Amino acid sequence: MSDQDKRVAVVTGATSGIGLAVARLLAAQDHRVFIGARSAENVAQTVKELQDEGLEVDGAVVDVRSTDGVRAWIQAAVDRFGSVDVVVNNAGRSGGGVTADIAEELWHDVIDTNLNSVFRVTREALTTGGLRAKDRGRIINIASTAGKQGVVLGAPYSASKHGVVGFTKALGNELAPTGITVNAVCPGYVETPMAQRVRQGYAAAYDATEEAILEKFQAKIPLGRYSTPEEVAGLVGYLASDAAASITSQALNVCGGLGNF
Repeated sequence: MSDQDKRVAVVTGATSGIGLAVARLLAAQDHRVFIGARSAENVAQTVKELQDEGLEVDGAVVDVRSTDGVRAWIQAAVDRFGSVDVVVNNAGRSGGGVTADIAEELWHDVIDTNLNSVFRVTREALTTGGLRAKDRGRIINIASTAGKQGVVLGAPYSASKHGVVGFTKALGNELAPTGITVNAVCPGYVETPMAQRVRQGYAAAYDATEEAILEKFQAKIPLGRYSTPEEVAGLVGYLASDAAASITSQALNVCGGLGNF
């Protein structure tokens, strides 16, 4: 397959965890992948790491909370690889606490990072990225099982991820006649740097050790363990494929049975 025939994928939050696993898998599946994250150093290191693996990957800094920044990032992807075919909205943050004590700044930043960013990146991919002119495309939003049920001490996070699921279903139905599918992937507990930060937060809130919190969380999972970033990426890779052309407006779990809904 020539470079011109390869589909172009953009992935946010792609320098660690699920985003990195997604970027690696999509590139291995013959996509030209353009990554983004807030740290220039991390973007450069990740691009080099994936290029050293023989993958066609490039990237640039992006703060998904900035409309102008997102537009510039999508334009950089187009300039580097061509118009966008696949969008993976992965950038996100944790955030919560006792709801009555949550500062407005925290609430707004969680919503902006996790939900508003999905709108921003998607809109720019459709317009600046040229996706809306195509008769085939994939928009894949990384949500959470917390987007389907409430999480104690996680009201901002749950609210943001519920929003991602709602946006996914609405846009999926809107774009269905075009051949562009829109789906959400809903991880449960996944072993990532963010998961470690979440356990630290709960340990502090409950005056417990991180090990005790880990055991408590694992006990909730029928599979008995956290999922891996690669397992989540596997579903993203399938949804990006031609075989998944009839799947749209769905919120699909990767959670070891944690959320059977």
